[in-house]
Amino acid sequence: MLSKLVNLFFPKTCQACNHVLTDYETHICVKCRHELPLTNYHYERPEVVKKIFYGRVELEAATALFYFHKEGLVQHLLHKLKYKGQEQLGQVFGVWLGAELQESSYFKSIDVVIPVPVHSKKLKQRGYNQVALFAKHLAKSLNAYYDDSVLLKSMNTKTQVFQSREERFQSVANTFYAKNLSRIDGKHVLLVDDVITTGATIEACALVLNSGAKIRLSLATIAITHSIFR
Repeated sequence: MLSKLVNLFFPKTCQACNHVLTDYETHICVKCRHELPLTNYHYERPEVVKKIFYGRVELEAATALFYFHKEGLVQHLLHKLKYKGQEQLGQVFGVWLGAELQESSYFKSIDVVIPVPVHSKKLKQRGYNQVALFAKHLAKSLNAYYDDSVLLKSMNTKTQVFQSREERFQSVANTFYAKNLSRIDGKHVLLVDDVITTGATIEACALVLNSGAKIRLSLATIAITHSIFR
C-alpha cells in the first residue's frame, strides 16, 4: 500500500524515454527495451568483436550487448549510468546479457569476471564503478567469481572522446596495473567494460593481465560503437 502511494505521487519513469513505468516494468519500459539495438554477437557472429583486436589482444570470445549510436537510446542510458547516478542500470544490463550468455557455448567456461577499473579519485566523486553491477551480474549468471582487486588504475585519465585509437592507447597505456596475478593464473577471465570505442582501454588492460599470469581472456561490454568497424 505504501509503495503504491509513493508511486502515485512520485512515479517511477523509464530511464530512456521518461514515460511512467507500469507495475511490471523496472528502469526501462517495454517499448524502449524493444528499440534498443541488440548485437546478438554471442549467438550469431562470435568473431566480429574478436577481429577488431586481431594482432593486439588474443581473445577466446567477445561480445557486446548493444550497438552504440550517437544521440541514440544506448548513449542516453550509458550517460545516465556513468554520470547521473543511475547505477542500477548496470544491474539491468548485467541480468539481460547474463541470461543470454548462459545460452552461448562461447562463455561456458568463464572462471572469473574482472571489471575495467576506475581511478580512486573518480570512484570517490561518482560513488561507484559504472561497470561493477554489470560485471557482478554477469559473474552470477556464469557461476564465476567477481574480482575487482586484481586490475587497478593508477592515473585518472582525461576524456578520450576526440582522440584516435593510437592517441587513446598512448593515453591509457601506463594507467593500469595488476596485483596478485596468481589469483587468476590458469583461469578463463572475462574482462568487462561499458563501451568499446577504439579498443585502446581493453588492449591496455589485457597487456597488464597477461603480463604475469597465463590466462585465457574473453570480453563482454554493454555496447560497441559502429565507428570501430570503419
